[in-house]
Amino acid sequence: MDIKQLQHAISRTPVREIRVFETIGSTNDVALDWADNRAPDFSLVIANEQTKGRGRFDRQWVTKPGSSLAFSLILKPSTDEVGRLHLFAPLCGLAVHDAFHSLFDLDAEIKWPNDILINRKKCSGILVEAAWSGNVINRIVLGIGINVSLASLPPPELQLFTAMCLENALNKPVDRFQVLTAVLQSIHKWRSLIGTDEFFAEWQRNLAFKGERVMIVDSEKQSIIGIEKGIDELGRLVLILENKDEIAFEVGDVHLRPADFSLTGGTHA
Repeated sequence: MDIKQLQHAISRTPVREIRVFETIGSTNDVALDWADNRAPDFSLVIANEQTKGRGRFDRQWVTKPGSSLAFSLILKPSTDEVGRLHLFAPLCGLAVHDAFHSLFDLDAEIKWPNDILINRKKCSGILVEAAWSGNVINRIVLGIGINVSLASLPPPELQLFTAMCLENALNKPVDRFQVLTAVLQSIHKWRSLIGTDEFFAEWQRNLAFKGERVMIVDSEKQSIIGIEKGIDELGRLVLILENKDEIAFEVGDVHLRPADFSLTGGTHA
């Protein structure tokens, strides 16, 4: 990793401290350990390669050397932010969306609850975790992975949801540190707006599959198909069923898919 380029990128953001690794298991794991040891607000863990990166449900997130952005941001939450912990994944989604739009004029979509799609293919994944001190949330860790170059994409058989990288979408090389700067700046912006009408309106505006038939897959229940209405005031996904009833889903052991989606048995996050 080019440390000078990284330092220049970080100098234009609110990051207070940084830990850099050439190779690491998981940036979130290191960040959680650092969070337990009083990491300052807006501290960053970044790696050139992850060998044990993970997404929701401990799915693997492939990060080959120099091909992706793999980082975790540590925040010290205010009392109000602790009550809005469920909104930090969409906050990251909005930040990545804004970075892609401002840098490349890409209209990415936010797939509830924690993925970023380009042309309906997954380009970025988000994993938000909390570090606890007794019964109190001490820090929040925002883990973000972004596919930058072709080498970042896992083999098709490991893709649960078809993957995309920025360089494929743009047909040109991408400076991943430029992307990092934009995402961190945008996280800082949306953090001050979390839970506001503007926050929810922008989330709704860029929500993937809105108005389309989708399927909610639960590991323990029968799948539910309906029309995606949008997000409610609690951040739950609302579906309109065939009988016109509405049902809201909280983030948990559920997966959102297009209604015609077929599972391939992949394991990538």
